Amino acid sequence: MFNTMTLTKVAGALIGALLFLMLANWAASGLYSVGPAGHAGEGEEHAQAYTIPVEESGEGEGGGEEEQIDFAVLMEAADPAAGEKGFGKCKACHKLDGSDGVGPHLNGVVGRAVASVGGYAYSDAMVAHVAEAPDWTPEALQEFLTNPKADVPGTKMSFAGLKKPEDRADLIAYLQTQP
Repeated sequence: MFNTMTLTKVAGALIGALLFLMLANWAASGLYSVGPAGHAGEGEEHAQAYTIPVEESGEGEGGGEEEQIDFAVLMEAADPAAGEKGFGKCKACHKLDGSDGVGPHLNGVVGRAVASVGGYAYSDAMVAHVAEAPDWTPEALQEFLTNPKADVPGTKMSFAGLKKPEDRADLIAYLQTQP
């Protein structure tokens, strides 16, 4: 079945295909350049084809800082009914019936000691947060609900936070009504 001529044809076809691919690669490398070779030396900055000048306005100064809000004024104007709607985001993990879910129950949370629900396994970061903020005051809740991962790095709470201060105030006002 396999004689010398068949074996020679198979070897010739394989070597010919490899030779064709090698020559095609060499030709393509001559036409197209990938990477910085030939344009700039190693570690040198590449020249840009064009630049777009952007004028800086005085409005953007200090743009990285968040504007300071008077949270006491927001709490006076807070709407617990709107906070009840906002609590819908919290319901996936927290309950208001005294039983724990994925997170600890939140009835009576305003004014309660941090990491104090008996039987709930808090993260080490939350237990350490007690030294920083011993009680869940409206101000402490406002700070935490802005970005839980930033306020207590290492917390088990995966919620991204509430960006609007009004939403946080409404939610805290609603939680204050829950015994």
